[in-house]
Formats: sequence, structure tokens, C-alpha cells
Amino acid sequence: METVDLAFEELGNQDDAPLIILHGFFASSRNWRQVAEKLAARFHIYVLDMRNHGASPHHPLMDYPAMAADLLQFMENRGLTTASLLGHSMGGKVAMWFALNHPERMDKLIVADIAPSVISTASTNLIQALKTLPLHEISNRKQAELLLASAIPELGYRQFLLQNLILKDGAYCWRIDLDIFYRMAPHIIAFPGVEQIAPVYRQHLVSGG
Repeated sequence: METVDLAFEELGNQDDAPLIILHGFFASSRNWRQVAEKLAARFHIYVLDMRNHGASPHHPLMDYPAMAADLLQFMENRGLTTASLLGHSMGGKVAMWFALNHPERMDKLIVADIAPSVISTASTNLIQALKTLPLHEISNRKQAELLLASAIPELGYRQFLLQNLILKDGAYCWRIDLDIFYRMAPHIIAFPGVEQIAPVYRQHLVSGG
């Protein structure tokens, strides 16, 4: 499987146990910076940008096996035989899939706000709303926020999503590829089948969710 080299932030003492933080859909490493700074008092922290997010490369495939492969390659590149994983939302599913397929590379697993099941299908409607935003008419971020208000009523969530709207060469554009997000959203909403996974690990995952 083709992997990408993930962008990341590194904090803490290299002699401490490694902890890798995996963010959610539409997020990036910077959303976890404050938490990472606190955890760095006890752990050697890596906060990753998953593929198609933050500063990491774009790739047309974005599903849990692919993102888990990126994570494995990241660990290989840094000589991490094992590590603990902290995953939120989409990142939590990446962590669970990684734990199922590479249990020997795991120390501890912490999953926040997600289970290994199908979540809301509203993501595709949300992405469509972002795709229809008239970027050529936008002169500031507040204007974009107001234009999205009817489709995305929650102010905090609009502001979170608009972290991906950047000013480049005097014009606003998306840092993420919304076409990839739209095509891959069904894979993010779902979770891969675990029928071929060793039963002891599958049962641990289901009971933990």
C-alpha cells in the first residue's frame, strides 16, 4: 500500500515513553497542541497530521487501512518499536484499526469520542456546503463564516472547519482537497470489516467501544 510521509509536531523528552496523537476529520495537529504540551511533561509526544490534513501530503485514497499504513511507516521511520496511541474521532478509528492489525507495535490505546461503528452520514452534506462556498467573493474569514451559517448553524463548528480556509497569493482557498474528502467520506463514516482479524483482538475492540 502506498504511504505518505506525515507532517508532525514533536514535544517532550526523547527518553520518555512515546505517545502518538491522531486528530479527527477536518482537524490537524495544531488542534491538539495545548493538550500535547501538557502531556509532554510525562511523554515523548508526536502529534501527526493525517494524510490530506494539515501540512501532510494529499492522496486520493483516505481510508483506515491507508491511514494505519501511514502510521506504521511513521513509526518505522523514527525507530519506534512500540508506542501508545491517543486518537480522537477519525483518529480514534485509525488507532483502533492499527491496534487490531499491529498489536505487537502497541503499548496503550486511548480512544476519545468514537466507536468502531458507522457514525452520522451528515459529513457529505457538510462537505457539499463547503464546496459551494464562493471563494472568489470572499475578502475575509468572517464573510465565509456568515455564508456558511444556514448550512452549518453551530458557530463553533463553522470556525473549526474554517481553519482549513487559508489566504494564499491574496485569495482564499482550501488547504484540504474537498473532492477527496467528499469521495472518501463514506470510508471515514464506516469502519472496515474485522471478520479476518484474530477473535481475541476483535472482541477487545468491540467491548472497548
